[in-house]
Amino acid sequence: MAKEKQSFEEDLKRLQKIVEELSGGKLALGESLKKYEEGVKLAQSCSVTLNDAQRKVELLMKNNGKYSLDKFEDTDSKEE
Repeated sequence: MAKEKQSFEEDLKRLQKIVEELSGGKLALGESLKKYEEGVKLAQSCSVTLNDAQRKVELLMKNNGKYSLDKFEDTDSKEE
């Protein structure tokens, strides 16, 4: 049976749980490696979803009444 694509929010919640489990230090090495691998896949999936959303925002920004491609300003990552 094929696994259905989960939402970004579900993937992020699962990734956070994996980080907590790995940070706890109570997992065996084999289990830690499995969790780490799953976490990497989830992080990649979340990254793709965020990049797609950013591209959509860039495409939809209006400039003088016309749709044009403008860069999305990420205010959280700017250094002050």
